[in-house]
Amino acid sequence: MLLGDPTRLHPVAGFGDVALALERRIWADSRRRGALFTLLLVAGTGAASCVATSHLRGWRRVLLETATLWCTLGGRSLDRAAHAMWQALAAGDVAAARELAPTLVGRDTANLGTSDLARATIESVAENTGDAIVAPLFFFAIGGAPAVAAYRATNTLDAIVGHRSDRHRRFGWASARLDDLLNLVPARLGAAMAALAAAADGRGPSAIATLRADGHRHPSPNAGLYEAVFAGALGVKLGGENRYGGIVEHRPTLGSGRAPQPDDILAAIVLARRAAMLAAFAFAAALELRRRA
Repeated sequence: MLLGDPTRLHPVAGFGDVALALERRIWADSRRRGALFTLLLVAGTGAASCVATSHLRGWRRVLLETATLWCTLGGRSLDRAAHAMWQALAAGDVAAARELAPTLVGRDTANLGTSDLARATIESVAENTGDAIVAPLFFFAIGGAPAVAAYRATNTLDAIVGHRSDRHRRFGWASARLDDLLNLVPARLGAAMAALAAAADGRGPSAIATLRADGHRHPSPNAGLYEAVFAGALGVKLGGENRYGGIVEHRPTLGSGRAPQPDDILAAIVLARRAAMLAAFAFAAALELRRRA
C-alpha cells in the first residue's frame, strides 16, 4: 500500500509482452494449442521462480520472495484507478471517467452514464480484491514465490486470452479454466473476509445474505462471490447489461439495493482495503503456523 506498483518496467507487464509475442507465434483456433500456450508460460514461470529461490539462502532468499510477492500484488494500482474514477464522476466529468474506465474494465464504455460507470468501477474493485490481493497472498502462504508467480502468470493469461472473443474462444479456454480452478479456494476465503470487513460498518449480515442469495448467479464461479458481498455491503445493485466489442451481455442482478452512485466507489475502496488487511494478517498467521509445524 505504501510503495504501490512501478510505473515502468513492471515484471507482470513484461510477462504480458512475452505472452502476447508467444500467442502471435503459436496461435491456432484450438483448445489443445491454447493448453500448450498456458502450460509453457505458467509452468515456465513457476519453474524459473523455483530455481531462483532454491539457490538462495538467508536474507537474499527473503528479499527475492518479498520482491516476487510485491510484483504480484495490485491493490495499490486498483486503489488509485478507482479513486481517479471517483474524482472524475464526483466532478461531473463523465467524458474523463469514460477515458479512465479501460484501466478498470474491459467492457465498452462510450455510452455509459454516471451510475453505469460507478457500477463498473465497483465491480472491478470487488473482483480484483480477489485477483490482485487475496489470491496472491493465499498462494504465497501455501507455496512461496513459485506458487504466487505461477498464479499471477495464470491470472495474466486469463486477462489476455481468457475473454470470449472469436480469436480466443477456443485458444483461451485453458487459461480461463485454470484461472477459475486456482481461484476456487481463495475466492471463498476472500469473500468471507470481505463480509467480515463489512461488519465494521454493521453491513456484515447484508453482505452475507447477498452472498448466499446471489453469489452463485454470476457467470464466474469466483468473481460473483466478491461482487455479491460488495453489493450487499454497499446496499447497491450490481450486474445488468454490459457490452463487449458491440456484443450485449446480460449479467444477473446481484443485490437488491439502489443504483450505484460515485460515492459508493469510495465505500468500495475502503471495504477492499479492510479485506486486504484481514487477508494479510490471516495468511501471515497461517504462514507462521506452517513454519512452526
